[in-house]
Amino acid sequence: MSLAGKVVIITGASSGIGATTAESFAKHGAKVVIVGRNEANLKATESACKAANNKAEILPIIADVTVDAERIIKTTIDKFGQLDVLVNNAGVLESGHILDVDVEQLDRVLNTNLRSVFLLTKLAAPHLIKTQGNIVNVSSIAGLRSFPNVSTYCISKAALDQLTKCIALDLADKNVRVNAVNPGVIITDIHRRNGMSEEEYAAYLVRCKETHALGRVGEPKEVADAIIFLASDKASFITGATLPIDGGKHVMCPR
Repeated sequence: MSLAGKVVIITGASSGIGATTAESFAKHGAKVVIVGRNEANLKATESACKAANNKAEILPIIADVTVDAERIIKTTIDKFGQLDVLVNNAGVLESGHILDVDVEQLDRVLNTNLRSVFLLTKLAAPHLIKTQGNIVNVSSIAGLRSFPNVSTYCISKAALDQLTKCIALDLADKNVRVNAVNPGVIITDIHRRNGMSEEEYAAYLVRCKETHALGRVGEPKEVADAIIFLASDKASFITGATLPIDGGKHVMCPR
C-alpha cells in the first residue's frame, strides 16, 4: 500500500473510526500521530497500534482541534521532520429542531467539524507539498443527504465536502490530493455521546436495516479500509472525491 515510513496525523483518534484508522496505518508501517482529548482512550489507541505492529512509531498528542491546530502540526514536524497524510476525523454531532436549537450549537459544531479542518489543512499544506502527500477528510452521508433534527451537523458536513473539493483544486497543481469519505451509520459512540440511551440506540440500529440498502450498519474498519486506500498510491489519480461508505444509504429514500 506504499504507506511504510509515511507520517500520518489522525485527529479524533481516541475512539471509533479514528482509533481503528490509526491501527490500520500502524499495521501498514506508517508513523502515526494520534490526536485526541481523552488521554486514557488515546493510550488505548496507542496500545492497539503497537499490538498491530510492535515496530510502529506512535506519537500521541492530547489536544483539542478547535484550539490546538498549530501545536499539532508543529509537534509532528518537530518529531518526524515531515508530514505525508492528514486525516481530519475529529467531529461532533448535536441534534435538535430549528425551533429549539440556538446559534451557539451551530458555532460549536462548525468549530469542530469545519473550522478546525480548515486550520489544520492550511497549516499542513506546506509540509504535504514537500512530500507530495494527501488529505483524507471524514465527512458523513449527512453531507450528501438531508435529515431532520440534525441541521447543524448536516450543514457542517456539507461544508466539509465543499472544502474538500475546493482544496483539491487549490492543491492539484502541487500534486497533493484531497478526498473525503462519507460514512453512513457506523458502530461508534457518536450517537451515545449525543444523548441516545442504550434502548434508543438499539432501536435506531434496527431502523437502519431499512435505511441502508445492504440491510445493516457499518463497522469502523470498513471506513478505515477506504481511508487507507485513498491515502495510498493506489488512489494516485483520485482527488476531490466524496466517497460514500454507507451500505447504499445515499441511494435510498426512506423517511
